[in-house]
Amino acid sequence: MARPSVTPRGLAVARGDEPADLLITGGRVFVPSVRDWTDTDLAIADGAIVGWGPRDAVEVVDVGGAALTPGFVDAHMHLESTKLWVDEFVRAVLPHGTTAVAADPHEIANVFGIPGVAALVAAARDLPFHFGVCASSCVPASPFESSGAELSHTEVAELLDGHGAIGVAEVMNYPGVIGGDPEMLARIATAGSRRVDGHAPGLRGRPLDAYLAAGVESDHECTELAEAIEKRMKGMWVFIRQGSASQNLHDLIPMVRSGGTDLIAFCTDDREPDTLHTLGHVNDCIRLAVAAGVSEADAIVMASTNPAAYHGFTHLGHLAPGYQADIVCFDRLGSWEPAQVWQRGRVVARSGRVIDGVVEDRPAPEWMHRSLHLDRAATADELTLTPPAGRAKVIGVTAGSLTTSHLTLDPADPGADIARIACVERHRRTGRIGLGYVSGFGLRRGAIASTVAHDAHNCMVVGGIGPDGPGDMAVAANRLREIGGGQVVVLDGEVLAEVRLPIGGLMSDRRSAEVAHELDIVVEAGHHLGITLPAPFMQLSFLGLSVLPELRITDRGLVDVVRFELTSPAA
Repeated sequence: MARPSVTPRGLAVARGDEPADLLITGGRVFVPSVRDWTDTDLAIADGAIVGWGPRDAVEVVDVGGAALTPGFVDAHMHLESTKLWVDEFVRAVLPHGTTAVAADPHEIANVFGIPGVAALVAAARDLPFHFGVCASSCVPASPFESSGAELSHTEVAELLDGHGAIGVAEVMNYPGVIGGDPEMLARIATAGSRRVDGHAPGLRGRPLDAYLAAGVESDHECTELAEAIEKRMKGMWVFIRQGSASQNLHDLIPMVRSGGTDLIAFCTDDREPDTLHTLGHVNDCIRLAVAAGVSEADAIVMASTNPAAYHGFTHLGHLAPGYQADIVCFDRLGSWEPAQVWQRGRVVARSGRVIDGVVEDRPAPEWMHRSLHLDRAATADELTLTPPAGRAKVIGVTAGSLTTSHLTLDPADPGADIARIACVERHRRTGRIGLGYVSGFGLRRGAIASTVAHDAHNCMVVGGIGPDGPGDMAVAANRLREIGGGQVVVLDGEVLAEVRLPIGGLMSDRRSAEVAHELDIVVEAGHHLGITLPAPFMQLSFLGLSVLPELRITDRGLVDVVRFELTSPAA
């Protein structure tokens, strides 16, 4: 039996023998199976919907013709990228109608290993939310990254069998999978009958065939329509991503208009708290899809029913007898801003605010606040890269995309948009620093730095190309060391703004509104340095991820991801 049955009392309520806990009347209920609406009452008992139509009930709520949909499910996300700990993330997204996520905790796993994942799972337990935690398959993401922990297929199996992971999280080392690396294939095999998520930017043709044949089932890295169509045609689930930095919905949504919703779901992947506050969560994906010409019904299915079906959340995705009572109520459907949200039949949010006391505080363990192992301060000399004679390989950054380009530019050209970039290893006290050049930030002076640096989460620093750049970069890196992780902006040796992220150097222990406000301040301070990117810290955080094309920087040096090898900055 895939879906758990209701309680004996719930069964009695379904028969009409006992009163329901709650009866929601006057609603238009969305029915995913027929892409239509029906006017009916919803009877709820012991957290589940037990029947349609009139019933006696302890409490009756008349929603006055409002639209009722299943709770929204994020098909793929990283809690750590929200910069919020578990309890505060739940408070942030419940008012937007999200009641479940499939979370890959590979950020915290790269810092702390299995103990970090276990702490996250423990904090999520019994919250009014469904956290499906996946077993991180690539810790670190590639051999070019130096993480705080490493997970082999043995540890992946432990996460699945010992910590309740719902499947294998995104398999990022796609070159290893395609090449038949025994360890990567062993990690996939640990899934058994559970799902295996993918990470395959730009993968097409025979390499894609091999990746799919190895057992990978989904991808959230599609950036081009033809790529997404090929993957879906070959039976791969496509998660249309709309995050803070990588926003692919506009480019991929035509496949829904022409081919329907089969094998498609929405995901946010990496969405920061300021985006959550201003735009929302999965409801924002619905809003954009409908604006792009997708029907309301299809958008709701991709936000709820489809991701629930993919991940085996068999108790979610429908408002029908036997399903969990996760219900989103819209007074005006087109606003996509819920008037009320119920989780397991309990109202948890109303008018854009979480109900006080619904989400208990679940602080992170104190040991998670000690994760930066830097024995000494960085110096300007260590962060100085001697320019090569002539042109250099430069990481090209484009706003709204996580894919970089492989540029060849002259660092001595005063008209070129070039900055310095460094990756300082912070886990194993190696003292390693990778140095290179980056273009696209627009930064001309000062420096910015972050310990949020997918996926190994070493210290990433970008500084001006001029002679003062390395000094400001050193001040920025050393400030991260002092505050235990976060994001900082420095100019002329002074810290202009900072966000403290003490939990693993990734997440805050404060309220989402505070974090969002501080993020706005550091971004504005970055613009004071000349930065033109709308989300510079989010884009900086991906420049160390050595499984995204084309050039990346890690503590081991510049990585040519296309060739999957380390390379010299000299062109």
